[in-house]
Amino acid sequence: MKRNILWAPWRGVYVNEKKREGCIFCPPYEEVSPEERPILFFDDKVMVMLNKFPYNTGHLLIAPVRHVAEIEDLEDDEALAMMQMTQRCLKILKGVLEPQGFNVGFNIGKVAGAGYPDHLHLQIVPRWEGDVNFLTLLGDVRLASHHYLEVYQKLKPYFRRSEGS
Repeated sequence: MKRNILWAPWRGVYVNEKKREGCIFCPPYEEVSPEERPILFFDDKVMVMLNKFPYNTGHLLIAPVRHVAEIEDLEDDEALAMMQMTQRCLKILKGVLEPQGFNVGFNIGKVAGAGYPDHLHLQIVPRWEGDVNFLTLLGDVRLASHHYLEVYQKLKPYFRRSEGS
């Protein structure tokens, strides 16, 4: 039986990564290295993290700080903070990465694809013309064009600035 092999030795970092105890979206956020959790922003209501295992370059995760699994269990101020942060993230991504479109949404529950079904999170996936190619269609493989730490360094300064910047 002939097998096609796609060599990606850099993926060894992800495969061999030690899993963090507890929820990746919950505090503490301070003094956490971007290699462990690439957190771009947090305040008392919402946090933003770059996905280390992205569907595409710049894949962001927005979560309420409070550990909650369902949209209907969000407090009004948490829901508002998440939507305001979604708007801010889209503006930042448009300015820095210049995608041609986005997928924005929630995977609620394990059967819906939520990697962390106990902590609600919204995903923003930047899209470019032709970003889904034969690898995705034939091999169920995604190709991220930049390492997540490189993208983190590009985006982080924009999350340090005030909302009006």
